[in-house]
Amino acid sequence: MDMILVLTIFIVVFALAFDFINGFHDTANAIATSVSTRALTPRQAIILAATMNFIGALTFTGVAKTITKDIVDPFTLENGSLVILAALVAAIAWNLITWYYGIPSSSSHALIGSVAGAAISAAGWDVIHYQGFLKILESLIISPFLAMGVGFVIMSLFRFLFKDANLTRTTKGFRLFQVVTAALQAYTHGTNDAQKTMGIITMALIAAEMHHSDVVPEWVRISAALAMGLGTAVGGWKIIKTVGGKIMKIRPVNGAAADLSSALVIFSATLLHLPVSTTHVISSAIMGVGAAQRVKGVKWGVARRIVLTWIITLPVSALIAGFVYQILRLFF
Repeated sequence: MDMILVLTIFIVVFALAFDFINGFHDTANAIATSVSTRALTPRQAIILAATMNFIGALTFTGVAKTITKDIVDPFTLENGSLVILAALVAAIAWNLITWYYGIPSSSSHALIGSVAGAAISAAGWDVIHYQGFLKILESLIISPFLAMGVGFVIMSLFRFLFKDANLTRTTKGFRLFQVVTAALQAYTHGTNDAQKTMGIITMALIAAEMHHSDVVPEWVRISAALAMGLGTAVGGWKIIKTVGGKIMKIRPVNGAAADLSSALVIFSATLLHLPVSTTHVISSAIMGVGAAQRVKGVKWGVARRIVLTWIITLPVSALIAGFVYQILRLFF
């Protein structure tokens, strides 16, 4: 069998594995608040999140096109198939490490950092499309701060609108509303995160000269959506515990405000064809909501630990990918 074909098959398998792991790694992001406030049981939340993730993954392809062509040029990338395989191995490794320790790190940072690191290891610094790469980095950096601000504003608005309302009735209403916001958040998660895998597979097909445009093939869209949905169904309970309770004590109004804030930011990024970290966005929205209610109520020590992981993910995954690429060169 042709070596390029073998590598491409490996890439598709690893890409779908990454998508699956991304699904269970990031399930917590979509459902943690609704589970922690008991708006949904864990089983109900996972079924809802898996379904909405699948639907969202099939809806858009703009982010996939950005991943395909804005970091490196797949049409001219030297040893492109090997670069992409190394990137996937590194991103999966980092995702599993952070999942094991219950740290809500960014799958997006891991994947984008790994692609850049493997490409640089293969062809030097000039291989990176710095304009497109910096645009992606800007969206990854700005989106958490934007989510924190939106979370603060929405929570402040809720407090103003319902300051004189009956507490029991308001809590019950927001618990029901959380079912809607959890579904919306899971949908927007699918519209952005699953597309990253679609972009990677499309990039691999181009590098192997099996595809000749940045249009995502239909079979790639369906398989990535399925992998994301199945991964979501498995769930990530360790991260649910961190996101859903360790950042701040969450009540239904807080959960609804955080879900709505993060969904708005993620969906806006999807419409702009920009990849963002759902982990960053959702955790930041929770911090913003908590700060609007009571700054001291946010457990900033846990927040600092999460932020530190955000900062180190991209360079560490890039280094791992560069190392993995050099090892794979010995065998292919």
